[in-house]
Amino acid sequence: MAAFSSDGSSERDIELDTAALRVLAHPLRLNVLTLLRERGPSTATRVAEELGINPGAASYHLRRLASGGLIVDEPGRGTGRERWWKSVHRQSIHDPAAAPDEQREAGRAYTQAVAVAAADRLRRAAQEVALLPQEWLDATAYSDFLLHLTPDDVDRMRTEIFEVVCRYRHGASEAPEGSAPVVLQVQAFPVPGAALSPAGEA
Repeated sequence: MAAFSSDGSSERDIELDTAALRVLAHPLRLNVLTLLRERGPSTATRVAEELGINPGAASYHLRRLASGGLIVDEPGRGTGRERWWKSVHRQSIHDPAAAPDEQREAGRAYTQAVAVAAADRLRRAAQEVALLPQEWLDATAYSDFLLHLTPDDVDRMRTEIFEVVCRYRHGASEAPEGSAPVVLQVQAFPVPGAALSPAGEA
């Protein structure tokens, strides 16, 4: 399985190291980073308004992201009291299957945070369904499928899906006319409780 945070507008992807995984093991912090990647540079005040949190919390999470090398000051903007921040990378990538042993714990916490942040984004999208233009509603998909698969089956399917997604990725400057930023969530996980060891077993 791979956990990917959302796509954005800068030019590079980053393979997360242990330190970055620990910084991003927080759903709200992931949402702050996602906002900068989707909407461009912003301030703590603007981030707070968008995410419905207080400016102090937004400022704290921005500083933590900066300490992990994930965001930087936007040159030439802001004042002594107001800093503008921008994402350094287009996308954060972590593949637990390829991660070294020392990343396992941090990678698990990050993956959990990604899942929580994705659920929050889905909740916010659901609140806007009634307001969507019909052409976007017609193209929108909220689907799930019950499959009986092995871990290897899931890994192969995930790889095939990601290959399709890559064919549709455009930079912001290459986006076709009439396009809008679209979030495609790819989630493949065992039915809750189905893959856990029975109580008392390792």
